[in-house]
Amino acid sequence: MPPDRNDQPLRTTVTPLGAQQKATRLEDIGSEAKKYVEQSKAPNTRRAYRADWDDFTSWCTKYARPPLPAAPDTVAYYLADRSRELKTSTLQRRLATISEAHRAAGFESPTKSAQVKFVWAGIRREKGTAQSHKKPTLIKHIREMVEHLPEGLLGVRDRALLLLGFAGAMRRSELVGIDVTDVALADDGLVVIIRKSKTDQMQEGRKIGIPRGENEATCPVRAVLAWIDQGSILEGPLFRSVNKHGHVMGTRLSDRAVAEVVKRSLIAAGKTAWGYAAHSLRAGLITQAAMAGVSERAIQDQSGHKSLLVMRRYIRDGSLFRENAAAKVGL
Repeated sequence: MPPDRNDQPLRTTVTPLGAQQKATRLEDIGSEAKKYVEQSKAPNTRRAYRADWDDFTSWCTKYARPPLPAAPDTVAYYLADRSRELKTSTLQRRLATISEAHRAAGFESPTKSAQVKFVWAGIRREKGTAQSHKKPTLIKHIREMVEHLPEGLLGVRDRALLLLGFAGAMRRSELVGIDVTDVALADDGLVVIIRKSKTDQMQEGRKIGIPRGENEATCPVRAVLAWIDQGSILEGPLFRSVNKHGHVMGTRLSDRAVAEVVKRSLIAAGKTAWGYAAHSLRAGLITQAAMAGVSERAIQDQSGHKSLLVMRRYIRDGSLFRENAAAKVGL
């Protein structure tokens, strides 16, 4: 009796990939890997690194020195030369860029050498390491800014942008990255999902609460809902361009536009815009909250800071005159 066909062993024919197919496939994988490497850094970080590397390679070309791999004395001389013009914080980022470029190319970083470390320590000691920060927009500024907004949809959008950015202590990239579907109305205010930020490159996301304001003119909830309604924002980016005819466009607002709104609103209110930028909204909420005695934990939950040390720079500024020793001695 012949065996049942179902009992027969399964035979398959595997045709191996040819050399050309393998090479093509490997190139595809390489392109995919390169894309992921580029995405490992935020766009602003990639732009900064690119500018830093261009500056270093231009300097190396000028003095006929190879930039990759660079000798330790090349980096040391570069730091000493550029320290005449650049701030310490900029030089520190340049060092990080040089190190990153060497690691990516498979070379030992010259920034680890004793020579570079000694030069860098000398620069920091002479120039100092204190960083200048953007001035915070406090409640008094916010009230004046929203009072002098332009008429029409542009003013409606700018009001929502300023108040949401302030109340959420948001970075400019977080603010313009919000989609209308990331905003939900709750009993106590708005729940906003921040899907990606500078300290959340893996896009785990986080939720923040935006409470209703006591005053109608400065209530972020009313302002955002008014913008969604009057701008007919049903899907896609929450904040968009408004053209000169007052029409809402479909394009997402750029992060640089946030700084323009802040500066324009301050000037319209009769204030100087020097020292203020998009980051002023974030710094403003943190500073104002510290002045009001809000706990570090509550501030950190709102701002999304991973580092308390970084956040405390703003808290210290806001606490300079709260519990001040000199104010208690009867001057």
